[in-house]
Amino acid sequence: MATHASLSLGPGPARRDALARRIRVLVAVTIAYNAVEAAVALTAGALASSTALIGFGLDSVIEVSSAAAVAWQFSAREHAVREARERTALRIIAVSFFALAAYVAVDAVRALAGPGEAGTSLPGIVLAALSLAVMPLLSAAQRRAGRELGSASAVADSRQTLLCTYLSAVLLAGLVLNATVGWSWADPVAALVIAAVAIKEGRDAWQGKGCCAPSAATAAPDGTAACACCHG
Repeated sequence: MATHASLSLGPGPARRDALARRIRVLVAVTIAYNAVEAAVALTAGALASSTALIGFGLDSVIEVSSAAAVAWQFSAREHAVREARERTALRIIAVSFFALAAYVAVDAVRALAGPGEAGTSLPGIVLAALSLAVMPLLSAAQRRAGRELGSASAVADSRQTLLCTYLSAVLLAGLVLNATVGWSWADPVAALVIAAVAIKEGRDAWQGKGCCAPSAATAAPDGTAACACCHG
C-alpha cells in the first residue's frame, strides 16, 4: 500500500521544480540549435536548389515554434500555472506537426513530379549528419524529464525533436544518394513516410497521449493515471 501511495503522488515539489528547470534548459538548447539549423539549411538549399534542404530548414522553423510553446508553458514558476497552460501548448505542438506533415507531403509529391534536380550540397550533408547525432540526445533527455513530470507538452515536443532526427536521416540519405548515384527520388519517397508519422504524432499531441511513465500510469489507487494529462 505504501509503495502504491508513493507512486501515485508522483514527484514532490522540489523534484518538480528541478525537472521544470531541466526542461527549460533543454528547450532553450533546442530553440538555439534549430534557429542555426534553419538558417544553414535554407541558405544551402537555396544555393543547391534542393527542395529537401529547404523543407528541412522549414521543419527547423516549426521545431522552434513547438519548443517556444513549451518554453512559454514552463516560464511559469508555479506548477499550477504550468498545468493550466498545458492544453494550449499541446494545441500549438499538434498544429506544428500537422503543418510539417502537409508541407513535407506536398513538397515530396512536387519533387517526384517535377523535372528539376537538386545539386550536390556538402554543407547540407554535414548539417544532416550533425543533426542526426545531436537531436536524439535532446529528444531522449526531454522525454525522460517530461514523463517523470507528467507533462504531455514536454513529451510531445520531444517527439517533434525525434521527428527532426528522422528527417535528418532522410535528408542525409537523400543528399548522399543524389551526390553519389543520382537517386533523386529517394528523398521525397522517404519524406512521404515521415509525413505520415507526423500526422500520427500530431493526433497524439492533440489528444495529450504519451505523457505518463508506466509506473505512474498504473499506480493510482482509483485505477486512473496519476498524471492528468493522459487521455488515452
